[in-house]
Amino acid sequence: MTLLPTEKKPRTLLIAPDRSYRTGAFVLAAQKLGIELVVASFGEACLASRSGGLALNRKSQTDALDTISRAVAENPFAAILASDDETVGLAGVAAERNGLPGNTADAIKALTSKIHFRRLCQSNETQCPGFISLDSKNLDRGAPAGVHYPCVAKPAMLSASRGVIRCDNPGELSRALKRIHSLLYSEGKLGEDVVLVEDYIDGLEYAVDGLLKRGRLQVLAIFEKPGPMAGPFFEETIYLTPPRLSHKVTGQVIGALENLCRKLGICEGALHAELRINSSGVCFLEIAGRTVGGRCGRILEFQTGCSLEELVLANAARLPAAVGESTGSSGVMMIPVTQGGVLRRVEGISAARREPGIIDVEIDAREGQILVPWPEGCAYPGFIFARAGTVADVERALRAAHRCLNFVLAPQLPTTTALQ
Repeated sequence: MTLLPTEKKPRTLLIAPDRSYRTGAFVLAAQKLGIELVVASFGEACLASRSGGLALNRKSQTDALDTISRAVAENPFAAILASDDETVGLAGVAAERNGLPGNTADAIKALTSKIHFRRLCQSNETQCPGFISLDSKNLDRGAPAGVHYPCVAKPAMLSASRGVIRCDNPGELSRALKRIHSLLYSEGKLGEDVVLVEDYIDGLEYAVDGLLKRGRLQVLAIFEKPGPMAGPFFEETIYLTPPRLSHKVTGQVIGALENLCRKLGICEGALHAELRINSSGVCFLEIAGRTVGGRCGRILEFQTGCSLEELVLANAARLPAAVGESTGSSGVMMIPVTQGGVLRRVEGISAARREPGIIDVEIDAREGQILVPWPEGCAYPGFIFARAGTVADVERALRAAHRCLNFVLAPQLPTTTALQ
């Protein structure tokens, strides 16, 4: 959609980390929609669109909020939104402080903190895994009492399934906690938050992307994660849409998510939920105030005809968005890291692209980059995209293309400190 020449451009503030890969996509989407987009980011340099940008103080949320409020007073915004997990909390507080559409403080906590989400679910009698929380600085004391096995240990502050480990007994849990301790220490995050030890929930796993406006949920897609995700690690690999679910079960998933949003007071913005379905019904594992991560949002564009960023901006600025319906199926493979080492080259890319149904194969990893398997891994080396008539054909295409690829690695040699 585009605005008529006589219409005033909606003015929207996007709060983005200074290295967000999504900022450019939001700027392009704003230009296409006729939205005046202002980018607020951390650091000494602004990430500016044509209308300029705001530099925020990374070390002081109070200063950052004051900077945003001054900008609102000078020239009001129609909406404030976040580009990534890192800025969801700040964007939510800024919107609430400046009287713009947003969520309550409790809802913001549910969208930004795994521990608050669990506690709010329990207090609202919403099905979620039972859990205990541990101080991340005290993970070397062995398996805590009162744990039901199998269980899952996970750092509350990390995303993309990093540090998430299934444990079937106290010995495995003790080793997992030590491994999580080392991971958090290596990233300078030790002591910043808690580690959850929660009941393992059996069942097939799905994700839902949606947009909320005045409490009404628009589901953009339900993603199927094919195959059992039973651990011991939970690296996400394939997303398929639409899922192989009956209309009845699809309705139950949407109804359960709508009910969850009402109970938690989530009424505005982007939403990404992770859930499992088993004989007990729908159990929510995670919820976040953003859309699907990585470049996986491309498969939504295949299905709707609009980029994910266009849909998010149009929703925030209260603009209509023409969402088409595809009769086919789409999918993405986040290429897994099966072995660690130093990347030398990737073979078979052209062959993978020639597989029927494959739209593109994007390799982000470069020669010399260190690839790290999950649960410590932090970056996928690339993505494979496919479209076909059925979900089964999409899955087959993705797996066939992946089999064509060969990541040639050299061992990562230990480093030594030179004598002074």
